[in-house]
Amino acid sequence: MAGMTLGARATGIANIASDGTVLDTWYPSPTLVTGEEELSSLVDGTHRVSARELSDRFLNLVGMDRDRLVELVPVRTTISDLSQPPLDTHDVYLRLHLLSHRLVRPLELNLTDCLTHLVPVVWTNKGPCLPDNFEFIRVNLRARGQIHVYGIERLPRMVDYVVPSGVSIAEAERVRLGAYLAPGTSVLREGYVSWNSGSLGPARIEGRLSSAVTIGEGTELGVSSTLIARHGEGRNRTPLRVGSGCRLHPSAGVIGVELGDRCEIGVNVMLEPDTAVADSRSGNVVPASEIAGHGDISITYEPHSPCPVVRPR
Repeated sequence: MAGMTLGARATGIANIASDGTVLDTWYPSPTLVTGEEELSSLVDGTHRVSARELSDRFLNLVGMDRDRLVELVPVRTTISDLSQPPLDTHDVYLRLHLLSHRLVRPLELNLTDCLTHLVPVVWTNKGPCLPDNFEFIRVNLRARGQIHVYGIERLPRMVDYVVPSGVSIAEAERVRLGAYLAPGTSVLREGYVSWNSGSLGPARIEGRLSSAVTIGEGTELGVSSTLIARHGEGRNRTPLRVGSGCRLHPSAGVIGVELGDRCEIGVNVMLEPDTAVADSRSGNVVPASEIAGHGDISITYEPHSPCPVVRPR
């Protein structure tokens, strides 16, 4: 898809609070638009969909939820060019759905400043709510049974919106909407995958992936391991790519240093661009930034060295 203009469109249901705040938008069947003629006819934005355009199944979902003080509104969102930054909350949610539906890969669409379009939301088993009046709303909702609050943050759990085929997720809380999980991927109980990040092939994730991180096929992240893309301007991160067949042992961490294929990071090794490593291939101590992107290496602590040692794998 690189270098190719892509658009997208979808019909969904938005939860809009009484003060006009868009809490979320669910798009069950988003689609990509690729043809030049079709792309040229797209007009960016979101508008309400009339009842006569909806299926009976969708009609059953719309209306006022008076207990939550939220209106469920049918909307249609169009994006003419996914390489341009998102315009609003609906736009952001459509892009996140495209990722979790595996229609586009992480880092292949523009999500610049996307979190600025989202607000903190109380995510409950009865639907999203505004934080400011939640204690009042809680009383209303108690009449509908026990209330479970999953969290208060900008992004929800992926599985409440998208359940991709062929994956295993031990804890729903630990995978955000906008994560991309290739078929054959397992996210174990201690694993975590943020938005605009994920696995490009079957992988085993028992560590943490920040946003803007991708790992290749066959890569394994041990318990308490971490892959973190460095912060850029604002809330944005600089992309971090880890190749295929890599392995991070327990409590290993890589921050802002890309890895090629078949790399192994030893227990408790923490790499940042300025971390000193002893490169056995050259005999020199160099910053980790100099080995960024190298493949077929292992980086471990050894008894004779005060810093991690790089060896051919």
